[in-house]
Amino acid sequence: MLQVLGNKSGVSRRQLLQVGGAGMLGMHFDHVLNAEEQTQKKGSHRGRAKAVIFVFLFGGPSQLETFDVRPDAPDTIRGPFQTIPTKTPGLRFCEHLPNLAQITDRFALIRTLNHSENNHNGCHFIQTGQPLPPAERGSANVSATDKDWPAFGSVVSYVDRNLHKRPPAEIPPYFMIPNTIGRFAGYDYSGQYAGWLGKDYNPMATRINKSHTRDNPFFRDCEDSELNFQPPGLTRAPDITIDRLNRRLDLRSQFDKERHLLDQAQAAQSFGALRNKALHMINSPNVAQAFDLRKESDEMRDRYGRSLFGQSLLMSRRLVEAGARYVTVGWDMAVRGDDTTSWDSHRDLTKINRDHLLPGLDRSLPPFLLDLEERGMLDDTLVLVCGEIGRTPKFLNRGNVDGRDHWSYCFPALMTGAGIQQGAIYGESDEHAAYPLSDAVAPADIAATIYDRLGIDPETRVPGPQGRPVPIAEGGKVLERLI
Repeated sequence: MLQVLGNKSGVSRRQLLQVGGAGMLGMHFDHVLNAEEQTQKKGSHRGRAKAVIFVFLFGGPSQLETFDVRPDAPDTIRGPFQTIPTKTPGLRFCEHLPNLAQITDRFALIRTLNHSENNHNGCHFIQTGQPLPPAERGSANVSATDKDWPAFGSVVSYVDRNLHKRPPAEIPPYFMIPNTIGRFAGYDYSGQYAGWLGKDYNPMATRINKSHTRDNPFFRDCEDSELNFQPPGLTRAPDITIDRLNRRLDLRSQFDKERHLLDQAQAAQSFGALRNKALHMINSPNVAQAFDLRKESDEMRDRYGRSLFGQSLLMSRRLVEAGARYVTVGWDMAVRGDDTTSWDSHRDLTKINRDHLLPGLDRSLPPFLLDLEERGMLDDTLVLVCGEIGRTPKFLNRGNVDGRDHWSYCFPALMTGAGIQQGAIYGESDEHAAYPLSDAVAPADIAATIYDRLGIDPETRVPGPQGRPVPIAEGGKVLERLI
């Protein structure tokens, strides 16, 4: 059967147009084009992505110091930096992003992402597509709870297992690297877990430590001894053979039978599933190798940059190659309450962006994207890059303290891979990059687009917090013009 949509016939749209309007295989060609247009409007769920990598710049990068600059605005809006042209005619970036400026034809720029959670609980919005539900969240009012919406990676895990019946892979489907968001600073932010879907769909998180209290490994080169991404116990001790391990499990199972009442509890069931997952990984040499960055050449590791951010991007690529479905790479705050160590630039914005944040992003993100492209992985890997909020259009200069506060009403994102139109610009913001003028994008729209690219219908429903089925991208629409 000839299928114009998706080009499965091997005949291009251009070739079909050359046939002319006299009809083809009994069809008038204007009817074919009309059918294609209607299908696209409805959402085709073409599903080119095997995996998603979310590069999460936690804290909120400033749109006016990155991708939505205003070179002609007053200093109080424009900020401290100059702008430079990019490979895309008419598009300018901050002067401290020269490498990204040269590859704007490799990704799409979304300029109008926005939501109503004007604080770091936007972390929930940007990782789930939905507003934060009411719950007791601790003294800082940010902690994750079992009342939260499930993260994108958790939904993918649930749908793969229960609806699409995908066979289990050697490696867990959902990862947070290098840590869960907030771990360095002692927080446990909402949005990154399975919430009411249950702990069985939580991510597997690697654990990287700092060398001292004030250390920020995102900013500096790291030694191999600091970059052990392997989860504890992943490598089996030499004296523990598979037979010996299985005998231990046999003995344990006898005790488990005597604890059948306890095993009915949800926590015990979750623990059992996690234990089985861990044992499966321990017995897989391929999984152990995926976590070992030393398998990469020195040249490749240097190409990404030896910072924690650069090496985490490299690890995300390795995990996807090993079969992971959703990997979040978090560039997190390093020190609690110190906004000079993260993208949360209330103060010292000029210094920290000029000396660390922007050069670090520009150093590692371009080689990551180019490496994926060179390996052919961008054909079936969707990449999303953004923070949970942006920054105020007004640049605050209070003596020796300069910065921008929280602003969730308009901020940018980069997206590429899995059929996303590279070089596209989606949405237009106003003269101060403060509000969308056209094509506003909600987190639910990002959710719908992610699921669509993965071949998951955004209208799919999963059990909600009260057992009532809820759509996984409630209120969202696929960004069809980017595909």
